[in-house]
Amino acid sequence: MTAVSTTSPAKERTVGRPLAVVLGLLTIFGPISMDLYLPVLPALTAELKSATSSAQLTITACLLGLAIGQLIAGPLSDRFGRRLPLLIGVLAYTAMSVLCAISPSIEALIAARFVQGLAGAVGIVIAQAAGRDVYSGGKLLRYYGHLTVLGGLAAIVGPVIGGQLAAVTDWRGVFLFLAAVGVAILVACLVIFRETLPQERRATGGLVHTLRDFRRLVGDRVFVGAVLITGFTYSAIFAYLSGATYILQGMYGLTPQQYSFAFGLNSLGFMTFGFISGRLTEAWSERRTLTAGLALTVCGALGLLATALLHLPLIAIIISLFTMVSGAAVTSPPATSLALKGYPDIAGTASSLLGLARFAFGGIAAPLVGIAGAENPVPFGIVAFVSTAAAAVCLTLVVRRRSRR
Repeated sequence: MTAVSTTSPAKERTVGRPLAVVLGLLTIFGPISMDLYLPVLPALTAELKSATSSAQLTITACLLGLAIGQLIAGPLSDRFGRRLPLLIGVLAYTAMSVLCAISPSIEALIAARFVQGLAGAVGIVIAQAAGRDVYSGGKLLRYYGHLTVLGGLAAIVGPVIGGQLAAVTDWRGVFLFLAAVGVAILVACLVIFRETLPQERRATGGLVHTLRDFRRLVGDRVFVGAVLITGFTYSAIFAYLSGATYILQGMYGLTPQQYSFAFGLNSLGFMTFGFISGRLTEAWSERRTLTAGLALTVCGALGLLATALLHLPLIAIIISLFTMVSGAAVTSPPATSLALKGYPDIAGTASSLLGLARFAFGGIAAPLVGIAGAENPVPFGIVAFVSTAAAAVCLTLVVRRRSRR
């Protein structure tokens, strides 16, 4: 069994704006699948006569699908190229969105959401891997910063559109809208996306070599540290995605439309700070930017815990959420760059582990925020603080490795 043995960075190629736009669009699969229907999640819970924790499992199922799907799609894209797995994934995502819309029960919806996540994961992992195919150095850092910005933009647009859709349709209509988004992205991929991984750079060797690649990655402390930081940071983010809709609408009395704009404010912070981070990391350093981002996330999470325990007013939770989410955006470009820049030959496989941590950790955290009931914010505060504190501890893996050089 053989494999591509070149470990030096691939020669950077000129990337046209249409391809760059399509790569950016692929990053919306995660946020739009999660955020668009958050404003109608309470209505979904009532219509399907399910418990709050059961409805939140629709989020968990999608997150786990997004995690596992990346673990599968990443190595496959290293072996078969980026384009074919991408087209299959987008087509399957569109079909599963329709199945979500016609689900007759919460159990059927949970199952459909899991498969929808599996399909949507293909776009996310290929956006990261294809970027590594065509960019390097400072352009690679800026590219990952742009992905963070686009993820934040999708997170702004998603709940705002979801809130407006809630005024004219039910949750089933929201999933049909997701299917329409899938069709649009499929057309864009068919027309614009061309293969970014040439045949001569593809991995070969089958499962044994894939397992060897995974072993190579987990033996790198910097890679493991970056992956764990990403995973724990996104645990706090997805706890927010799962719990904030109930807390802000149930405890603080926001309407779905008001919630969508509050959510959009936090996502604006995510987008702005993600852009700043991409530039700052290039001019400063990955490690220092990562440290600054983690400091913000911990402060914001501590504010959330204090708000929950002391029953502080709405402004306190909004400021705390904004700080935590913005800090998470700062950590994303440097953590992604640290994880992927040393592995141009197995960028898809490396991206899959990064995505696995991001969505698997988030999938575990999401249902925990509802264990004490829909309107109790204490579990949310605890999950957010523990997650961000764990991410800060994992920074030592990166720092220790770097300090030895």
